[in-house]
Amino acid sequence: MFQSELLGWACVAVVGALCLAGCAAGTGAKLPGERAIYEGVKASHAAAPTAEDYRVYQARIEQALRRELAFFYPRCLDMTHGGFIHALPADWEKRAPDERNKNIVYQARMTWTAAEVVKRRPELREEYLKYAAHGLAFLKDKMWDAQDGGFFWVVDEQGNPASLTDKHVYGNAFGIYSAATVFQATSDPDALELALKAFRWMDEHAHDAKNGGYYEALNRAGDVIVSADKSQRPERPTDLISNPYGFKSMDSHIHILEALTVLAQISPEPLVKQRLDEVFLIVRDKMVVQPGCLNVIFTPSWKATAMGDSFGHDIETAYLLWEADIVRHTNPSNKTRPVTRSLVDHALKVGWDDVYGGFYNDGFAFGKPHQRSKSWWTQAEGLNALMLMHETYGKQDPRYWRAFLHQWAMIDSLLIDPKDGGWYEQVLGDKLDSASKLNPWKASYHSVRAMLNVSDALGKLAGENSVNGTEQIK
Repeated sequence: MFQSELLGWACVAVVGALCLAGCAAGTGAKLPGERAIYEGVKASHAAAPTAEDYRVYQARIEQALRRELAFFYPRCLDMTHGGFIHALPADWEKRAPDERNKNIVYQARMTWTAAEVVKRRPELREEYLKYAAHGLAFLKDKMWDAQDGGFFWVVDEQGNPASLTDKHVYGNAFGIYSAATVFQATSDPDALELALKAFRWMDEHAHDAKNGGYYEALNRAGDVIVSADKSQRPERPTDLISNPYGFKSMDSHIHILEALTVLAQISPEPLVKQRLDEVFLIVRDKMVVQPGCLNVIFTPSWKATAMGDSFGHDIETAYLLWEADIVRHTNPSNKTRPVTRSLVDHALKVGWDDVYGGFYNDGFAFGKPHQRSKSWWTQAEGLNALMLMHETYGKQDPRYWRAFLHQWAMIDSLLIDPKDGGWYEQVLGDKLDSASKLNPWKASYHSVRAMLNVSDALGKLAGENSVNGTEQIK
């Protein structure tokens, strides 16, 4: 999710049918209903939270989670051609054929979400099993390149290879992540086979045996693309996720880490665990730098290039490192814990909006943010990371709970559409900056994962803070 997460793929368009009157993207219009942000959050919640506080917020966020799921499923299922659509059905039919192409990132994320719900919400299991199977079938039968291996970056609406056949490890990582999670949820052997097949293909074609990590841009045959003139789009100097050819990126490698974290839990292959350790150490020890941020672009030998700081990736990586180290060592190590905390602390110090709450998109390691828009995915990752920090350090440091409350107030007041559901793509201050709620880069993955994790954490904290530790969450 680097620049491309916000700028989107070539066919990203604001879904006008989803916008309320007067809320066109980029107009600076006030948000629908003028729901004011909860003022004085930090001051009024100075005391340590109680079990009742946790229960109240758990109920609110669980309710918001169910509304977010209902926004995407089943309305986004393409029952004719397979996979998922990235617009409301009525709007989808009006689009030109090339605007109905389906990319691996959106398809994998929608499939992953359904599988994760199967794992974690028993009462929704039967419904979401169908959605997970629907998504896996499209990944296996259409997104996977039966001729040369690897996931296509994009296929047409019917699932046929599009004119663009270049591939990218970023998309391949999401395919692995999704298929592995479907296996965790369903024990479907086809899901495990697809995840392992995708891992082996990526490792064979993209792994850098000399320097570690992975090359990123590949042609259909799996040859590494080191310069634009070797790609299908020589007029563009950047690859499919807007990074320069021939370099390695933080963005791809944190999602490779994410994929390997799940795959290592289900695969007996020693190479999977070996690559998890390798990528984990690259992210933790080469990408994260003082005072608590991530370098973004690297040479093949892992020398950083001059770039800014993406606060959303910083806080997301804090969670991904924590999650990966649990798989590696049962608990995050004493070396990993301060690294993850520094990523959140620095983002709070440099990239936090003290007025309206939430994290800005981009800035620098030092100084004021240069990009003051706040995208939905950054806020979702912020909510998740702040709760993780509160769970771990909240008894010693009240900052994380206060910031969490402010973050949730910002999301609830500014990003969530109170009438029709769904999260808007981006705000600027207290104004709508992009009203898109569905596009090829905006799936259910960030928002649902954050709310699943946060709701579960709040339920656990409520139990731990109750009188006898056995109170039920209502």
